[in-house]
Amino acid sequence: MKSNKNKSIIFIVPYPHGEAPSQRFRFEQYIPLLKNEGYKIHFSPFLDLKTWSSLYKEGSFLMKITGIIRSFFRRLKTILFIYKYDYVFIHREASHIGPPIFEFIVAKIFRKKYIYDFDDAIWLANYSESNARVHRLKAYWKVKYCIKWAGQVTVGNSYLANYAKTFNSNVTIIPTTIDTINYHNVNTDYNRRIVIGWTGTHTTMRFLDFIVPIIKKLENRYDFEFRVISNQMPKYELNSLKFIKWKRNTEIQDLNQISIGIMPLEQDIWSEGKCGFKCLQYMALGIPSVVSPVGVNNSIINQNINGLLVKTPIEWEQALEKLIQNKEERMRIGLAGKETIKKEYSVLAHSEAYLNLFK
Repeated sequence: MKSNKNKSIIFIVPYPHGEAPSQRFRFEQYIPLLKNEGYKIHFSPFLDLKTWSSLYKEGSFLMKITGIIRSFFRRLKTILFIYKYDYVFIHREASHIGPPIFEFIVAKIFRKKYIYDFDDAIWLANYSESNARVHRLKAYWKVKYCIKWAGQVTVGNSYLANYAKTFNSNVTIIPTTIDTINYHNVNTDYNRRIVIGWTGTHTTMRFLDFIVPIIKKLENRYDFEFRVISNQMPKYELNSLKFIKWKRNTEIQDLNQISIGIMPLEQDIWSEGKCGFKCLQYMALGIPSVVSPVGVNNSIINQNINGLLVKTPIEWEQALEKLIQNKEERMRIGLAGKETIKKEYSVLAHSEAYLNLFK
């Protein structure tokens, strides 16, 4: 611990602290561990809370542009003093839009061997309708340079690692992890009314389009709630639908009322890069998960042991019906999933690997 005393780490990140799942479950939950080891932590988001709150809403174009300009000046000020820090950790990108100017300054001018972390196929275009007019400014091509200039790269799964290794040989896989001690530390109630649930942002809500007709069919045979926890209300005509706005302080309580967690995905290159976060959250709370067999989900789920992998509409319907009808199956699969998280996808399981990044 003494050797780390007074050593500093700056986290160069896109979003404010505690707001974005990719940050919260990739590295923010390791910050107390790093502090306990003696490191001084500095957190530098590109977007302030006001800009972040307006960015993915319809309209407010002038407010968004003003906020982005303000963010660039704030980021430049941080980068000019980057030499003060012992370690530089960049998550996804140093600036929300534009070419990798700041990463270039860090790597080529200040000669800092930064750690570069990402958890999605962020080199591919992926944007919401509210920001379609400016998505070209994202400069998706910059990701390969951010990887190439990094001293070390950390990613969430083997698909992302294979991409990163084409530009940098120093790549470490650290899966997106769950804090089973301080946060996801409760069990779902297997005796309550059935709640089929999904959580995610508006950008991934399109994957639910596939499941809506199946939910409609099941509504005719069973009494259940279809719960959507998100930052925007879905526009589905379902009798069972209940929308709950995502809030940090009620996230676990809202998730914990789900009886069956779902994660439908499309078989495409973007989904291949996903790190299975929804599935991991459900499993950590003992919720049986029904998920598409896409990407890392195939590694997380051991079929019919700790979850269910389903592909076709009939498979989805049969899997959901099986779990609706059978409490013992929900318990068996849910508790097996919880054990998987503890052993393979918890903060505790990966703490040593994370600390090794800064040695």
